[in-house]
Amino acid sequence: MAPSTSLGKITLPRQQRRLLQPLNSPKHKRATAAPPAGLLQELLGDAHPPKPRRASDETLAVHAGEKLGKGADEAATDSIATPIVSGTTHWFKSSEDLIAFKEGRRHSHEYGRYSNPTVKVLQDKISALERAEATLVTSSGMNAIVATLLALVPPGGHVVTTTDCYSEARAFIRDRLSKMGIRSTFIDLDDMESLKAVLDQNNVTLFYADSPTNPLLKCVDIRLVAELCHQKGALVCIDSTLASPINQKPLTLGADIVLHSATKYMAGHHDVIAGCISGSEALISEIRAWHHDLGGAISPNAAYMIIRGLKTMALRVEAHNRTALQIARLLECHPKIERVHYPGLESNPWHQVAKSQMTGYGGVVSFEVKSDLWGTMRFVDALEIPLIATSLGGCESLVQQPAVMSFWGKSDEEKAKNGIKDNLVRFSFGIEKFEDLRDDVLQALEKI
Repeated sequence: MAPSTSLGKITLPRQQRRLLQPLNSPKHKRATAAPPAGLLQELLGDAHPPKPRRASDETLAVHAGEKLGKGADEAATDSIATPIVSGTTHWFKSSEDLIAFKEGRRHSHEYGRYSNPTVKVLQDKISALERAEATLVTSSGMNAIVATLLALVPPGGHVVTTTDCYSEARAFIRDRLSKMGIRSTFIDLDDMESLKAVLDQNNVTLFYADSPTNPLLKCVDIRLVAELCHQKGALVCIDSTLASPINQKPLTLGADIVLHSATKYMAGHHDVIAGCISGSEALISEIRAWHHDLGGAISPNAAYMIIRGLKTMALRVEAHNRTALQIARLLECHPKIERVHYPGLESNPWHQVAKSQMTGYGGVVSFEVKSDLWGTMRFVDALEIPLIATSLGGCESLVQQPAVMSFWGKSDEEKAKNGIKDNLVRFSFGIEKFEDLRDDVLQALEKI
């Protein structure tokens, strides 16, 4: 069964519960001085009296999980910034204190590979954003994928995934899990009937997919997939990296597990590697046990950098969304562009699915230039603002030609199988001014 997404049924840390209270709750401090009546009416508009509402993503990204040590058994501090607790080993006051910790009657930390105060703040913050009971942060997005698959799919299990899921995840499922006696089936997102057939004919353990996908930005209908899979007792895991928790919350759509490369939109500055997995406490506990054995712990310094990045994530993602949509619309009308892949466009075949489950469409736009491999390379090289690089979701715009960046030396058959054309460009828009990026794209297209 899919976990409940009702916040009232989810156990969250005290500070996080307070943030998720309606903002007119007595638990929230209220200003005592009333603004002038005219100003109040202008601010409220027709919403008077104000309706109760829960804290927004913008507020949760700043505050959820913070105030380390206030009323808890952590290292007390009155610092606004979450401290970096670099110690690897934590001590106990007595054997009775240790037993209380082991029996779950007292919250503390034992060893850095298992947990850390700074990392816990990050995990609580991500849980609040994803509306999850629990989150596990790992040393990389790939570590998050591997830990999830190993924990949730036993020998003899069966994984269903998509033909265009993350390439390294696809290779792990195909080449590594098969050696552990785990079957795998790859389906095309364009053909949901094949998913129904696989579920009917097999005892499927887990459905795993990216949404949106990379680089063609196809979108999984998460509600539909969750309904189909749960009817057959299969779990649903969605890699939501290209959406970010601001644009999409798979758990509220019926998914059991959501994971991210936190390197991307969450950290947001191209300076830290990490992954995260969110879901029910029961499922995350299973994954956490495997994670302890795999040893993919994130450092407290990296956790702090992601905490800092998350505080501005909503602002950054808003800029990514806005610029990407404007550029996608411009490119769609440009005579030197054959096709634009972006779910925010009404002409895109995935638009209705994306519109039903996303609040924004992300900062990545892929498009096909009216040229060959070499002409497309000239376009990429003529760009002045973006850097030619892999990854996405940072402040700086990045551009790549997948046929060169990821598929150089691969056969035409392999490229075609992955939907990669020689003239395909993937552009990850940063937070630079739209007009500057627009002018740069237009001048580069003139070089073809």
